[in-house]
Amino acid sequence: MKIVLPGGTGQVGTVLERALTAAGHEVVVLTRRPTHPGQVRWDGRTAGPWTAEIDGCDAVVNLAGRSVSCRYTPANLREMMDSRVESARAVGEAIAAAARPPRVWLQMSTATVYAHRFDAPNDERDGLIGGAEPDVPDYWAFSVDIAKAWEREQERAHTPHTRKVALRSAMVMSPDRGGVFNVLLRLTRLGLGGPVAGGGQYVSWIHDRDFVRAVRFLIDREDIAGPVNLAAPGPLPQRSLMRALRAAWGTPVGLPATGWMAEIGAFLLRSDTELLLKSRRVVPGRLLEAGFSFDHPQWPRAAEDLVRRVRIRPAAARPARSARGIGG
Repeated sequence: MKIVLPGGTGQVGTVLERALTAAGHEVVVLTRRPTHPGQVRWDGRTAGPWTAEIDGCDAVVNLAGRSVSCRYTPANLREMMDSRVESARAVGEAIAAAARPPRVWLQMSTATVYAHRFDAPNDERDGLIGGAEPDVPDYWAFSVDIAKAWEREQERAHTPHTRKVALRSAMVMSPDRGGVFNVLLRLTRLGLGGPVAGGGQYVSWIHDRDFVRAVRFLIDREDIAGPVNLAAPGPLPQRSLMRALRAAWGTPVGLPATGWMAEIGAFLLRSDTELLLKSRRVVPGRLLEAGFSFDHPQWPRAAEDLVRRVRIRPAAARPARSARGIGG
């Protein structure tokens, strides 16, 4: 198959491009700054020569968007919104204009679209969409607005010959440098991998190899369209996630952090506490109903596998550009 990855230079794109290429597929990455063979320039907004790559391809997996690992200033939030909506619109217009449109368009979305909650998991059928929860910072609603606008742009695209799937992805855990797992492991190794603000908030995640398998599953399954949660079936509280990671690495102690300490840490890392404090309890209802089987459904074994791969990782392994896996 020929598969086009707009925005495929981030962590998730790197994982996906590597696996699909190894499986023998032709992979073309659309990026603002092409540096390698198989990469084609685009600006993420307007039509250009890159549209020829979409005409006649088998599948498009759009990963484009500004990383959310940043301070949530008004300017950054606007760029996060615009980069997602405009790139989805550009991809939709390219598919609509193609003489031979792809048979499927997988559009990156996010599990952050669901409400901050502890009481029950969110699946695609019964999950609560966020944005109106009490007792959370008002600006958290903007992340939900971004996710909804992202998906809405795909829905609006007139692509009658192309099946559309919105990938409501949890955090993709990969041993690549620069990824979210790398950040968590670094904190663990420093003895800082304890509970944050009590650690009761749920963390949804997916092992990188299950992420790739799920994408390939969705490309092949002609009967699945619309939102699909890409998350392992075992979300767990942050304190439990870090405890399992400490055990996998062999670190006996993880110092806890209060909410205000998390604020200071997020400021120093030029990130935002929403990434740490929002309870994302998301489960893969549609994938399980469709018969998808996870190789890594529970975190302790997944953490052990990721730690093993970090320990054998070549020193010169190419770093990913984005800690949250969205590229340009």
